[in-house]
Amino acid sequence: MRWGLILSGLLACLSPSMGRAAATADVSSAAGPSELGLWLSGGKDGVFSIERCGSNGNALCGKLVGMDYDGEMPKDTWGRAECGLWMLTDFVPVEDHKWGGHILDPRSGRVYQAYIWLSEPNVLKLRGYVLGMPLLGKTETWTRYTGGAFGAQCKMPPQSH
Repeated sequence: MRWGLILSGLLACLSPSMGRAAATADVSSAAGPSELGLWLSGGKDGVFSIERCGSNGNALCGKLVGMDYDGEMPKDTWGRAECGLWMLTDFVPVEDHKWGGHILDPRSGRVYQAYIWLSEPNVLKLRGYVLGMPLLGKTETWTRYTGGAFGAQCKMPPQSH
């Protein structure tokens, strides 16, 4: 999968570090309908569903719900199907309309720090980084998914990418 290769390449250059302090703001006041929903990855070969999560719904998380792949379903480093895998976890408000959390690289199993934010109403930016320094990272641009329904095992319809 192209998006996995791109993200894996980025994250392989970075060493894991999880030192970011958690913010305590409530997601219900900060996340409106614009942050939630289906997002097409920058490589246009993966779709993520960003949803409320956490015991009080005070965070955002994202799982892979659509993929462009040939052959068998891609699997993560532990042999689990990537379909339905929660790759964006524990995103909490850190600034006005900016969320800080973690992103999983399914190929290596490493978890990195990340930010997500809306740069436009239907454009979401994702920046993965390490060492508590966003300068040591890379930003991807995701767009709101407007394609068709997914097939068996998260298969994206051909016209959607």
